[in-house]
Amino acid sequence: MTPGPSTSAASNHSPPGAARKGSSRFLSNLGADVPASLVVFLVALPLSLGIAAASGAPIMAGLIAAAVGGIVAGSLGGAALQVSGPAAGLTVIVAGLVQEFGWQATCAITAAAGVVQLLLGISRVGRAALAVSPVVVKAMLAGIGVTIMVQQIHVLLGSGPAGSAVENLANLPASITNIELHAALLGLTVVAILIAWKHLPAAVRKVPGPLAAVALVTAISVPFAPGVERISFSGSILDAVALPELPDGNWRAVAFAILSMALIASIESLLSAVAVDKMHSGPRTNLNRELMGQGTANIVSGALGGLPVTGVIVRSATNVEAGAASRTSAILHGIWVLAFSAFFAGLIQLIPLSVLAGLLLIIGGKLIKVADIRTSRRTGDLLIYVVTLFSVVFLNLLEGVLIGLALAAASVLWRVLRTAIRVHEPVPASSSWRITIAGSCSFFALPRLNRVLHSVPEGKDVVVELNADYVDHAFRESLVAWRDQYTATGGSVELEEYGNTLFRDAEHRAPQRQEARELPLPPRTSRNAGGATGEDGRPGRLPGVLAGISKYHRRFADQVRPLVEDLAEQQNPDTLFVACVDSRVNPNLITSSGPGDLLTLRNIGNVVCHDGQDASIDSALSFAVKALQVDTVVVCGHSNCGAMKAVISDAEGAGNKDLGKGFDAWLEHARPSYLELMAGHPVAEAAAAAGFSRLDQLGMVNVAVQLAKLDQHPVVGPALAAGNVQATGLFYDITTARVVLVARDGIEFLDPAQAAVKKANVGAR
Repeated sequence: MTPGPSTSAASNHSPPGAARKGSSRFLSNLGADVPASLVVFLVALPLSLGIAAASGAPIMAGLIAAAVGGIVAGSLGGAALQVSGPAAGLTVIVAGLVQEFGWQATCAITAAAGVVQLLLGISRVGRAALAVSPVVVKAMLAGIGVTIMVQQIHVLLGSGPAGSAVENLANLPASITNIELHAALLGLTVVAILIAWKHLPAAVRKVPGPLAAVALVTAISVPFAPGVERISFSGSILDAVALPELPDGNWRAVAFAILSMALIASIESLLSAVAVDKMHSGPRTNLNRELMGQGTANIVSGALGGLPVTGVIVRSATNVEAGAASRTSAILHGIWVLAFSAFFAGLIQLIPLSVLAGLLLIIGGKLIKVADIRTSRRTGDLLIYVVTLFSVVFLNLLEGVLIGLALAAASVLWRVLRTAIRVHEPVPASSSWRITIAGSCSFFALPRLNRVLHSVPEGKDVVVELNADYVDHAFRESLVAWRDQYTATGGSVELEEYGNTLFRDAEHRAPQRQEARELPLPPRTSRNAGGATGEDGRPGRLPGVLAGISKYHRRFADQVRPLVEDLAEQQNPDTLFVACVDSRVNPNLITSSGPGDLLTLRNIGNVVCHDGQDASIDSALSFAVKALQVDTVVVCGHSNCGAMKAVISDAEGAGNKDLGKGFDAWLEHARPSYLELMAGHPVAEAAAAAGFSRLDQLGMVNVAVQLAKLDQHPVVGPALAAGNVQATGLFYDITTARVVLVARDGIEFLDPAQAAVKKANVGAR
């Protein structure tokens, strides 16, 4: 059926209300974007000129790149508030390309690098470009900063820079000897103004520091230093447009240059975008779209004779701080650059080169961050930082980055693959030798493993503590072979595991890292473990509890101490946890709680007696509510409860084992729960519908009955009525290791997966 006119119109046009809403949002954003764009323009203008001068490119190339970066990348990129333009990060590589291939060939390389970026964005590898160690990027920027400073100090002194950092350092004494005083004074004045700018009143600092310094010192230079060398070019920005030319041969170097420029520009843009995202609460960056926007901008900039374009953190941060609301600010900043360059180009030619050199000295200095050095020192990456920095300065940018990446990768391999293997001689309280193994247990660790294993004397009791996140077959095979050989000579070997990866798994499947097994209270691995010395002086066996304490002292005491230091003088639990004495129920484990969180009351059947029936329970309830002022009382039952079995057995005439009059008398506190079960208690009906056995139905009903008793307790009851305390019922299903919420009239699954399993079991029956 062919749609009618109204249907067709609806499919091709947005609703009028949506259009009005979008227009209204644009106009409201414009009020914030226009002033922000002017601030960014004032910051970008001198920086673009300085970067062009430092790159050995035509001065107007910097302004072309600034205009293109603002308009094209701002329109097409994926970062709403990022501002793009020429960046100091590519200064060194552009300067080298200009020297080797010439300016117009460099423009062609810039456009080709943009094509590579565009293809990367289309291929959706934007996030993969972030897989670069931050310390390498920071060291790269610091190396660029050092290179700029070493180069521009010659310009500030009135001389010309050399081609490499080594030559610039070697020529520095000659430049100092032949200093041009006026140029040096102008450059140093710019440096002094920029250093002092942050200490000036806030009203003054509303003007961007770089703009104020360049404008003020340029104005001073006109009457007082008319002979200093200044920026020179012919025509306006439109006259500076130059079509790119293909390089004359050496295509391997050209391809290398294209890839290196694309990689560095992409990394700098994406890292800048991520940093800008942290500065505002607006839309997050689409990294693949940002790559496509940056690539398109570089194609256009290279085609028009501009410098390479990247996202620039200085301009972007200024944009955010100035209150920009949308990408319109970045676009407008590009338009202002274009308009100024077209109509006020004559003013630019008044700027002395030494003034731009002073500005670039400050820019280069800001790329070297003391905080980055301190961070790399704390994180063990200082060697990577230093090697990368010196490689960038004394080799070239790409080789320096590649060396840094290789060193970072080697460092990661060393840290990940290195396994800590140590042997511990027996302490006075134990006759066992201990071997501790921690980390990734692969064939890389076999030399050290065999050396440590064979250092243990023959015929001893040995405990191997394995805390591994990865175990391969070769490591397991080597350890098992040593264990078999060692036990054959009269010794004993016991393996204890604490890590994420099970040792036995390495025998029959490909090795893999497992999810962390984070248990607050790890279970003992055996009921008895070797270690103590008997009365006859021979090695004995520690009881399970003492063996567990020994393990606790070795592995966990130092980790627990910070958790209990503040609890040494007082406790402040928020919950009284009433649970059964059953050894399978661990309150701290199932509630993910630690020392000081739970006040625990345990008895057979997790019962709460009526007032006056048991002084121990009464005192615990009163102490919890009145003295400790807990806000929750929890009654927790569990599956396959022995007390509930005894109640059913006694009620149905099957009898119980002769556990004494005391046990039989204690069951009186739980027998009312059986009567409620037989009377069709709603909790029993809900548990039956969910697939729980009759025994577990009684366990849940028992929890509900104990909650009702709390209402009648003379201490807890009034606190519940006043809302100062709340009562909660829980049921721990041991089979599934899941906890069910028990109310007075039903149950609720706290884990949907358990509900699905129970429902499937009911359906199967």
